Amino acid sequence: MAKKTHNEKLNNSGDLPKVELISPDNKMAKRFGHGYMLVAAPKEYDEIMKQVPEGYVITINEIRAYLAEKHNADFTCQLTAGIFTNLVAKASEEREILGSKDITPYWRTLKSGGELNPKYPGGIEHQKGLMELEGHEIINRGKRFFVKDFQKHLWQPQQ
Repeated sequence: MAKKTHNEKLNNSGDLPKVELISPDNKMAKRFGHGYMLVAAPKEYDEIMKQVPEGYVITINEIRAYLAEKHNADFTCQLTAGIFTNLVAKASEEREILGSKDITPYWRTLKSGGELNPKYPGGIEHQKGLMELEGHEIINRGKRFFVKDFQKHLWQPQQ
C-alpha cells in the first residue's frame, strides 16, 4: 500500500474532532490536566493558519484556546496540536511543490513565546527568512529563535 501524502493525512479526519473527559485520576491528567479535552481535526488547524494575514503571527496556544472554546472544551490536546500544525506545514509545502497556489502561511504560526518551529519545512532558516520578508525581526536566544515583540503582531481568530 502506498504511503499517504501529507495532504491525504490533512484531509482525513477520521473520528475527529472529539472531546473526551479526562478525570483527575486519569494518568493523562498529570501531563495534560483534567476536564474536557479536545482533539481537534488537522483541517481545523489549517483553516485557522490560512487566515493569518501577512505581517501578523499566531501561536499554537492561541489556536488551541480558540478551538477549545469553539468546541466547548476546557483545553486542547497539546501533543496533537504540535503534530497537526507540522502536518499543515508539510501539506502546504507539498501543494506548493506541485504548483498549487493554495498555500497555508504556516511560517506565521509560532510555538509558545513567539519561538520559531524547527520542524517546519526548511527548518529555522527557511521560517526565519520568510518572517524577515514580512518585516519581523528574529532574535537568537541560545539555540532557539524568536520573533522579537511578537505580541505586537499577534492575530486572534474570531468565533
